[in-house]
Amino acid sequence: MATTVRIEVGENGPVPALQDFFRKLLADESLSGIMVPVHLFGGGMPMPTLVTDPAQLDRADPLAPAFPLNSAKLVSRLSKGSAGERFAVVMRPCEIRAFVELVKLNQGSLEEVILIGMDCPGAYDNMHYREFLGEREPMAASADFHKALAEGRKPAAVDLAGACRVCEHPTPQGTDMVVGLFGGDVSTGIQVMAASPRGEALLGAMGLPAQEPGGKREAAVAALVSEREVARDAMFKDVEERTSTLEKLAQYLGSCVNCYNCRVACPVCYCKECVFNTDVFEHKPWQYLDWAKRKGSLKLPTDTVFYHLTRMAHMSTACVGCGQCSNACPNGVEVVELFRTVAARTQKSFDYEPGLSLDQAPPLTVFREDEYQDTVSHLA
Repeated sequence: MATTVRIEVGENGPVPALQDFFRKLLADESLSGIMVPVHLFGGGMPMPTLVTDPAQLDRADPLAPAFPLNSAKLVSRLSKGSAGERFAVVMRPCEIRAFVELVKLNQGSLEEVILIGMDCPGAYDNMHYREFLGEREPMAASADFHKALAEGRKPAAVDLAGACRVCEHPTPQGTDMVVGLFGGDVSTGIQVMAASPRGEALLGAMGLPAQEPGGKREAAVAALVSEREVARDAMFKDVEERTSTLEKLAQYLGSCVNCYNCRVACPVCYCKECVFNTDVFEHKPWQYLDWAKRKGSLKLPTDTVFYHLTRMAHMSTACVGCGQCSNACPNGVEVVELFRTVAARTQKSFDYEPGLSLDQAPPLTVFREDEYQDTVSHLA
C-alpha cells in the first residue's frame, strides 16, 4: 500500500504548515529546488517561483485560489535538456496534464522532475481573485477559502473561473506525490500520498506521521465530479447552440481583436513560429480596400474567425481545459467554452484524453490501421 502521511496544521494555519512540509522536502539532498506559487511582493497574485533557499518559502501559497498562468510551459523550459539536478514542482491537475502532453511531444522531460499534484477545488480568474482577496492578507484569505469549502459554504460572492466550474479532473494523475485537500478539513491536517516509487522514497524519509486512508476523499471527489459534469454538459449544449452556424460563430467571436493572448497563454501551444505572426497575414492596403468594395464593408481586424478555427484544428486534441485562454482575453471572449466543446468531440473521436497517460500517444502522431474504417471504406 502506498505511503500516506499527515501534515499537522497548527494554530498558524494550513499555509505555513505546507511551507514547513516543502522546507523538509527541500532539505533532501537529492533535490536542488522546488517550484511553487509564491506571493513575491508581500501580497497580490502568487506566481510560480523556483525556490532553492528554504528560507524563501515563507510566502509560498499553493492553497491560493489564484491561477494567473498554466505553469506547464515553465516546467517544460526547466526540464527540456538535462540540468543534471533534480527539482520538485507543485502543480494543479490541469497543469500536470498539460505538461504530460508537452512531454509526449518532446517538449519536456520527467526524468529530473518530481511532480507534486494538489487536489484542486478550482480558482478565480485574475480579475475575480483580486475581488476575492480585497484588503485581506493573502495567505489568511487562502485558508478562509478552504475552510468555507470544508463547511459547505461559498467562499466569496464571486464565482470560480468558468473552466473550473466544468472541470471533471480535479485530482492529480501521474504524479509522484498528491496533496489531498478533498474530504477533510485543512485547518486541522492535510494528507499527502505517495504516487510513485520516487515519491515513496522522498515521503518515507521525511518522518511524518502516517495516516490511514479513508473513503471521505473519494466520496467528496465523486460528488464534485458529478456536479461538474452536469455543468459541463449544459455548457456544451449552450455553446453548440450559440455557434451552430458560421454567422453565429462570427458573432460569438465578434469582440476578438487578434491580440493572440489566448495562443500565448495556452500551455500546449508550443510552436516556435506561428503562421499568424508571419507575413502570410500581413495584407496590403489595396487588398483591404478591394475586400471592402466587394462586400460593401469589411470588419477589422480581419481573419479573427479563421484564427480561432486554425487553433482549434491544431489544439483540440491536446486541450486540457485549463481556461487560461479566456483568462488572458482582454475582451471577454468565451474561448475555453468554445475550445472545450470542440475538443470534447475531437478527443472522443480519437478515444483520447490528453495528459492522463504517458503511454497514450497523441492522435495523428501514430498510424493505426483500424482507425476510421467507416471513412476509409467510403474512399476505397
